[in-house]
Amino acid sequence: MSKHLTKRAEDYSKWYNELIVKADLAENSAVRGCMVIKPYGFAIWENMQKELDRMFKETGHQNAYFPLFVPKSLFEAEEKNAEGFAKECAVVTHYRLQNDPDNEGKLRVDPEAKLEEELVVRPTSEAIIWNTYKGWIQSHRDLPLLVNQWANVVRWEMRTRLFLRTAEFLWQEGHTAHATKAEAIAEAKQMQEVYATFAEEFMAMPVVKGAKSESERFAGADDTLTIEALMQDGKALQAGTSHFLGQNFAKAFDVKYTSKEGKQEYVWATSWGVSTRLIGGLIMTHSDDAGLVLPPKLAPIQVVIVPIYKGEEQLNAISEKVDVIVKELRAKGISVKFDDRDTFRPGAKFAEYELKGVPVRIAMGKRDLENGTVEVARRDTFEKQTVSRDEVASIVANLLEEIQENLYNRALTYRNDHITEVNSFEEFKDVIENKGGFVSAHWDGTIETEDKIKELTKATIRCIPNDAKEEDGECVLTGKPSTKRVLFAKAY
Repeated sequence: MSKHLTKRAEDYSKWYNELIVKADLAENSAVRGCMVIKPYGFAIWENMQKELDRMFKETGHQNAYFPLFVPKSLFEAEEKNAEGFAKECAVVTHYRLQNDPDNEGKLRVDPEAKLEEELVVRPTSEAIIWNTYKGWIQSHRDLPLLVNQWANVVRWEMRTRLFLRTAEFLWQEGHTAHATKAEAIAEAKQMQEVYATFAEEFMAMPVVKGAKSESERFAGADDTLTIEALMQDGKALQAGTSHFLGQNFAKAFDVKYTSKEGKQEYVWATSWGVSTRLIGGLIMTHSDDAGLVLPPKLAPIQVVIVPIYKGEEQLNAISEKVDVIVKELRAKGISVKFDDRDTFRPGAKFAEYELKGVPVRIAMGKRDLENGTVEVARRDTFEKQTVSRDEVASIVANLLEEIQENLYNRALTYRNDHITEVNSFEEFKDVIENKGGFVSAHWDGTIETEDKIKELTKATIRCIPNDAKEEDGECVLTGKPSTKRVLFAKAY
């Protein structure tokens, strides 16, 4: 397969899809709308999981696992949640296949094996979890209950795109129960902060923290907090959400606790999640026309070493020196690969690791062997330098930190350059159509205006920023009074 990629400026969507396949991250599967995550792509997800899991546990959460199947009656118990996900549900109605007498060798659903109650394949787990919590929570001593699960979910999407929107995807979902409203709100805010910290410090992806408008909230939530990122094509990406669920699920599933005063009270709830769409965000925040660009903190391979040699004797001499470098790098906690395959030339290897976004490449040839040097190349800027072999480990350790910081600052500059304040609908349309990015505009707070703006421009309210200042103004569409600017954008 040719490694040449479509240029981003020519066709951003095609570039994105080609990059995923050619960089060996994922591919479409035999199941429509579902993907196979390949080892290199899954290694990125594992690194994300590792860091997020650590952060969840540091904030007092524990992991558990709940069933994939949700009885339909449980799914329907919280009406808003059920209505919100109804059109995306896959439903199991039968439990057995049998030989088809009219078509030898084929199987058909056994009509006698119909389930007494249909099972929904979880699009989200609130229903099954809150039904379970009813048996776990009796007293104020059982609270707070802080649980997370790493799982897969199914949402029967019609228009799919690798990582960003697939019929089945991997995610984590936290589900917590609290004695008071204030504690639950504090939990939802805390998890928004955890997600923002992860996005910025590990993904090098700047985000805006804010709250969703009423029509954009999670189905069944009283409030939805979000982190919104901006991709290189000027479209926004909802990268993670944290929901204050009020007492909606506690009342639907009759989950009560006995307070210190001996009263029966409904508990207060949150749920929060991020998914494999973060990999899509990672790709579209940093990558370029040469391929993937990975932040060092999440790269499966942080450093690759490529020998340039003629004959086995030279390779052996280089390998001996490389072994020392590999040990020094690993002692610093740096993941490193020595690619001594004799089936590919050095140039082909360089192209492969460039495409795969490996942050640092080290090359060592005959002259380096004689001079006690190596060539170090960084993926983010393509800059190269020749350094002493004795100093390479400390230089590379510093370089990885520098690359991580540079990727964040580069993305932050782009994001900040693409937040545009507008005061009229003409300005609004012009920015959405020609510049892209976030449009900061006054809105009158009604769903009708929000829907009309979406109909006219395809832009939606991404969030009401946490740091939005009180400011008297007029709605860009209706001219009605407004006290805060919100962020609009076209989005994935």
